[in-house]
Amino acid sequence: MDDTNLILVDEFDNEKGVISKTEAHLKGELHRAVSVFIVNHEGKWLLQQRALNKYHSAGLWTNTCCSHPFPGESVQKAASRRLMEEMGIQAEITPLFNFTYKEILENGLTEHEFDHVFLGYHNSLPVINTHEVMNYRYLSFDAIKAEIESNPENYTVWFRKIFEQVNKHILNRNR
Repeated sequence: MDDTNLILVDEFDNEKGVISKTEAHLKGELHRAVSVFIVNHEGKWLLQQRALNKYHSAGLWTNTCCSHPFPGESVQKAASRRLMEEMGIQAEITPLFNFTYKEILENGLTEHEFDHVFLGYHNSLPVINTHEVMNYRYLSFDAIKAEIESNPENYTVWFRKIFEQVNKHILNRNR
């Protein structure tokens, strides 16, 4: 795990300071995060399979990209930056909602995030950063839901928590 600094926040996303990524995940401290969902013109979601060298949830399928803003960086800028760094995609993304979760993961780590969720539309194939992403695929919401129902262990915990809520936002935008 790299030891960049993360932004500590309270339950209202007010900044409380900074903490190293290692310490945040060992202690389960609440920190700011971003998650990006990209959908193509066919309505299929771009998913990534996390690289096997990731410090947690390695090899699992998840949303297009996710990360943490740097201290002093806006969530919008962090989401766009990581979309380019992980997937090689530039797309207009808009905020959907925020949510907080806390989950114990493997390796004695705890993920405790105030997560800002974004949605964007893009039709080109990604150019993945293989240090971050092992694979990608486009799937319909129905196919994702069926896979999660039959094999939830193949998906990250945060993705399983919010994919249906994201779909409601997509459906509302398409009305």
